[in-house]
Amino acid sequence: MPNKITSSLQAALQRHATSQAIQRLGDGTPEFISAANEGHHLNIGPGEPCISEWKQAGLELPDLPTMRQYRLDRLVQTLQQYDYGGILLFDPLNVRYATDTTNMQLWVMHNGARYAYVSADGHVIVWDYTNTEFLNGHSHVVDEVRPAVGVSYFLCGPRYEEIARRWADEIVAVVHQHQRGHLRLAVDMLHGPGHQLLAQSGLEIGFGYEVMEEARRIKGADELKAMRCAVHSCETTMLEMKEALRPGMTERELWSMLHAGNIRRAGEWIETQLLASGPRTNPWMQEASSRVIEEGDLVGYDTDLVGAYGMMCDISRTLLAGDQPPNPQQANLHAIANEVIAANCELLTPGRSFHDLTHRALLPDPDRYRHYSCLFHGVGQCDEYPDIVMPASWATSGHDGALETGMVLTVESFVGSRAGGEGVKLEIQVLVTDEGPERLDYSSLELSD
Repeated sequence: MPNKITSSLQAALQRHATSQAIQRLGDGTPEFISAANEGHHLNIGPGEPCISEWKQAGLELPDLPTMRQYRLDRLVQTLQQYDYGGILLFDPLNVRYATDTTNMQLWVMHNGARYAYVSADGHVIVWDYTNTEFLNGHSHVVDEVRPAVGVSYFLCGPRYEEIARRWADEIVAVVHQHQRGHLRLAVDMLHGPGHQLLAQSGLEIGFGYEVMEEARRIKGADELKAMRCAVHSCETTMLEMKEALRPGMTERELWSMLHAGNIRRAGEWIETQLLASGPRTNPWMQEASSRVIEEGDLVGYDTDLVGAYGMMCDISRTLLAGDQPPNPQQANLHAIANEVIAANCELLTPGRSFHDLTHRALLPDPDRYRHYSCLFHGVGQCDEYPDIVMPASWATSGHDGALETGMVLTVESFVGSRAGGEGVKLEIQVLVTDEGPERLDYSSLELSD
């Protein structure tokens, strides 16, 4: 695989250097040329304070062209494995994986204004929002950029059927051109009219998320470098939060620090607002509120953030507000949650089955304690496959598989008494290696140090 990536990367970079499709992005003025190249935010890079903080930590920056090529090669390999001629992507995280291009990531999650196609021989087309085609100029894996044809009601109004036909005609033409008679097309998600028209066109539509989750499952060397940098930035911000925590703050005041630190350190967004204090920590999954944190409260949070390089940092800690030591109930809950993390982390070894993870994991008595929704889950650009369910859920939603070197998973732990009181949430992020589990996050799990 490394030799293939190296040779394909060299060929792709040469193709990109001479690509008329890339050179003609935008209106050809110096402003557009700059915005597509040296002025592009991914080309400018993470900047300070990231560079100094990562250098001091001894971290190595990812080689982004190599990472882009690794991802495209993984996707092409997976398309061939599942016998698809190509894949059509609307989910912005899938578009990012295939192309390493971005544009209003959260906005396009609910507006069909940006999408991409990848053929099984590696041809990549991005359709981008009006007048923003230049945002793809930095990525050598993109062969063509076209103006998007939006198919949502917001963008089309009552003309949605007419415009959807125009959209479908173009997609069908692309499939016939690049798949050369192979009519199996994977699709991750589509607005209703577009899906109906593609299904009626003679194409065989398959489940694109299966392809993408499988492709994204094994992280390349540069993806792991990117993730280590993102985790370090997340941990640095978590330390700032911990040092700032004082009784009298509201939950939202504390939570806002995670947002600010993430953006300052080249992060992108946070998927949830899971921070709770005192009695709101049990049951878990309560989002940050205007509640004032009191002396002696437990304060639990889950970062759930998309950080530098678009890599997710999914880490949970529970802290103790104020200067007093934990009470016996708090200390006991924390000890149980910590024991769960330590024991279950050791299970993350290559070859271990998902069934084994579910049934061998340490789980406090469910009749006495509330627990989290899963035991482990994959993580990369976001929460990813696989989701390792609780033993009680195996018959209804469990599925088997096996861990492989290069997978990254989180180990989840929540412990809250069903009799009432507070709860403790902990979570770590772990790389599966041939030598055993390697924890990527590094800060203490203790309530206070």
